[in-house]
Amino acid sequence: MNNERAWFEAHRDDYEKSVLTPAMAFITEMDEVVRSISPHYRGVAKKLGGSLMRIYRDTRFGHDKTPYKTNIGIQFRHESANDVHAPGWYVHLDLNECFVGAGAWHPEPADLLKIRLSHAEHPEAWSKALALATKSGLRSAGESLQKSPKGFDPAHPLAEEIRRKDFLLTANLDPELFLGRELIPELQKRFQTTAPYMAALCGALGAAF
Repeated sequence: MNNERAWFEAHRDDYEKSVLTPAMAFITEMDEVVRSISPHYRGVAKKLGGSLMRIYRDTRFGHDKTPYKTNIGIQFRHESANDVHAPGWYVHLDLNECFVGAGAWHPEPADLLKIRLSHAEHPEAWSKALALATKSGLRSAGESLQKSPKGFDPAHPLAEEIRRKDFLLTANLDPELFLGRELIPELQKRFQTTAPYMAALCGALGAAF
């Protein structure tokens, strides 16, 4: 309703109290959760360069010039990662939807090829990981190619997965979860369910899990 710099600066204390401080506390608590699933993942409670994604929008190339995001985005990344394209767990909260995600969003071309090759060469491991996630209510998400990429068999059992440009699993969350202590156990369950998928992604990229 008031997505402009002057209004935000006048209400910065509200942002610090109602968004930033609880987000930092949440990340600190979730750090122990993600480390228990994989010691190579982190929850970093820093205002900049940590798990909390920037509130500032990149307005350079779009028609929408509003300066601020209207959601809270938190990503728990691998210890060796430094951007949002690396595999990680993600928690999203806004007034329209709340969801949890796991996987890799828009991986770089070299990493994308590695992930596709891993699907082609190790279909059983990927199929088991996907089946476990689907059984627990998660679904594949993100962009895909219409046809199999060059060099990949369109009749491969995982051809649909190989066509993906994003390797993501997501599930919607009840917004009420964010108001109580049930949030942490629910996220731990979701993260644990996607651990085999995350392990497969790390294996494809040569990263420890």
